[in-house]
Amino acid sequence: MDFAGAYSPDNLAFLLDGFLVTLKIAAISIVLSFLIGGLIGILRYAKIPVVSAVLAVVVETIRNLPLILIIFFVYFGLQDPKVGLEMSISTAAITALTIFESAMLSEIIRGGLNSIPKGQIEAARSSGMSYIQTLWHIILPQALRNMVPPIVSQFISLLKDTSLAVIIALPELTHHGQVIYAQNINYVWPVLILIALMYFVVNYGLSIVARRLEVRKQ
Repeated sequence: MDFAGAYSPDNLAFLLDGFLVTLKIAAISIVLSFLIGGLIGILRYAKIPVVSAVLAVVVETIRNLPLILIIFFVYFGLQDPKVGLEMSISTAAITALTIFESAMLSEIIRGGLNSIPKGQIEAARSSGMSYIQTLWHIILPQALRNMVPPIVSQFISLLKDTSLAVIIALPELTHHGQVIYAQNINYVWPVLILIALMYFVVNYGLSIVARRLEVRKQ
């Protein structure tokens, strides 16, 4: 194992560039999936006829598919000449991650909303509040406190899942690591160890946040 060669300034800078791409893709996907997943979760909670049923089928279908298959479908399937869509590798990765994580987050959000006792809803409605007012002022604030820890945990999974986009050559951390140790077989272990540490530092930091939020909730 050649640690000195693997950790040359150029290689470290190259890995850092890939890690920044990983963080960027993860950050954009987190924001989009939270917004879309939140909307889907609220719509399913509201039990709107037809809409809720259709969303339930879509969400359950996506949740039971492997993420790598969704990445393939978005990047190769949607860019089929018959479909006519064109997107960059980064856009395809963000789209696939957003689709998958939105489905996962929608279930977390719906579960959080369902955890609020029905008596509070009835009390708010009997006091003259509309359904929207009850949802916004009574249900959501309490549900968010219950949802934060599992949502943060899901964000950790999303960050790790960005590595699956290496299959479509997204220039993220894992991809850049492969480029480096493809030059020299003695770089494999040093590079993999460093990549693991970089993922660990960020994800462990997020897990600490999730645990502290869980303690505060209690």
